[in-house]
Amino acid sequence: MSTSNYINAAQQRVLNTLLLLCGHEIMGLAPGEISKALRTSASNVTRDLANLREAGLAEPLESGKWRVTPRLGQQAIKILNALNDATSRVDEVRRRFGMGEAHR
Repeated sequence: MSTSNYINAAQQRVLNTLLLLCGHEIMGLAPGEISKALRTSASNVTRDLANLREAGLAEPLESGKWRVTPRLGQQAIKILNALNDATSRVDEVRRRFGMGEAHR
């Protein structure tokens, strides 16, 4: 079954907007900058930012620029914590099987 039937351009644009905002947490990006970078209309950017705001993933700055919210960073920390937990579990199994650092 082809997954192309499930791809939605508007949803992809929202996700690309979110990815574009990452790394601009201090100064943010202006809607015009987002529009230019994603080669889309200002009305699309306005709609996408409103949806990201509603989801708690983006917020406007006083300057009129936008940035991701701390919620996105909190999700990244959850991923890192899960990876650290998994690493600890694997390390424990290695120790139990007598495969310490020297056997890696």
